[in-house]
Amino acid sequence: MPGERAARWDLLLTGGDLLDPGGGRRGPHDVAVRDGRIAAVAPRLPRDGAAEVVDLGGRLVTPGLVDLHTHVYAGATYWGIDPDPVAWRSGVTTWVDAGSAGAYSFPAFAAAAAGYRVRVPALLNISTVGLVARVGEARDLANCDVELAVATVRAYRDSIVGIKVRMDRHNIGTHGLTPLRRAVAAAEAADLPVMVHIGAAPPSIGELLPLLRPGDIITHCASGIAAGPAGFDPAAKDAYQAGIVFDLGHGSGGFAFDVLEAQLAAGMPPHVVSTDLHARSLHGPVFDLPTTMAKALAVGMSLEQVVAAATIGPARALGLPAGVGTLAVGGPADLAVFTVEHGRFELSDVHGQRRTAPLRLVNEATYRAGRPLPPRLSPPPPPWIPLTDAQRAALADRDRAVRRLLTTPLVGPDGLTEQFPRDGG
Repeated sequence: MPGERAARWDLLLTGGDLLDPGGGRRGPHDVAVRDGRIAAVAPRLPRDGAAEVVDLGGRLVTPGLVDLHTHVYAGATYWGIDPDPVAWRSGVTTWVDAGSAGAYSFPAFAAAAAGYRVRVPALLNISTVGLVARVGEARDLANCDVELAVATVRAYRDSIVGIKVRMDRHNIGTHGLTPLRRAVAAAEAADLPVMVHIGAAPPSIGELLPLLRPGDIITHCASGIAAGPAGFDPAAKDAYQAGIVFDLGHGSGGFAFDVLEAQLAAGMPPHVVSTDLHARSLHGPVFDLPTTMAKALAVGMSLEQVVAAATIGPARALGLPAGVGTLAVGGPADLAVFTVEHGRFELSDVHGQRRTAPLRLVNEATYRAGRPLPPRLSPPPPPWIPLTDAQRAALADRDRAVRRLLTTPLVGPDGLTEQFPRDGG
């Protein structure tokens, strides 16, 4: 109406307990949003300055989570999933695709990623064929084309943030360190980091590490498959101290509680906590990033450490755009809202070892560019993914719960849509 003062902000989130390690903020803060970006953060902001006010009293507010290791080339690879049906219920707003596409398919991957509601930076696979099959992308060295990888990076510089190579016997065959050497050569030419998947030898971790540079990333850093007698290869500590980034990269075979405990005892907490979420880990043992974060809590990492390793840690490791992984004024308004549940929560690694977490984060809302992500049904698992009867029953329960939300949303007095119960595990 004429004479009415225009709202200063589009959205004001009030009364939340803010945990923003990248911004150095902890405690009660309000967050104001305008045009999809953080407009103000302070212990108290005026309510009459916002077009919409949401009360988050009693809830934990973090930057939108950044998952450094995912596979989201859905419908085109063995491993790919659609991130949107998981993002809205997990708090993850930035999904780094870890090498699903190589040079041959990256144009199609980029087009698919542009259609997601979440942000999807990507690591380019050094193998031109990417992860179309379950394993074996580097068994033919002709696929590890350095010049073509560099040309692809230059053509998609806004999307590609690193080079990926899977270094285990299932993927490289008899080629030893050559695929890694080619990945490092491409990364050096493009001024990007390399992410190295470690697994079943050969080659051993001790053989791989000398080829890496400060800022390069070891994923599955607490892999029981790749661990030595001490819980990890002795060369790993030297690499850690030299600036190699250690990424948890849980996955369906890359995380062992006892290995992570040995690394923590050696003063080597992971720099990044990520899921390696894909079609074979989505329904267990990973489920989502908050569940993986709870597993890090279960072995003694603090909540502040774990949130940092799932926000600012991965953002810095890959040089993501300013504001990603934190709630800096002027940065994207990507936020996650959680209820913190205290208790005893039993969790499993990929080998069946179990530990108990003292708390877990249950996501209640996920904001991407200042707008809440709506509930989404997940598509059925592809036919090549084996599921147990218990997993199928859990999927059916989730499907029914999400359908209820889609037809009759339950909106509480604080304006938040009630979520369905999370999976255990």
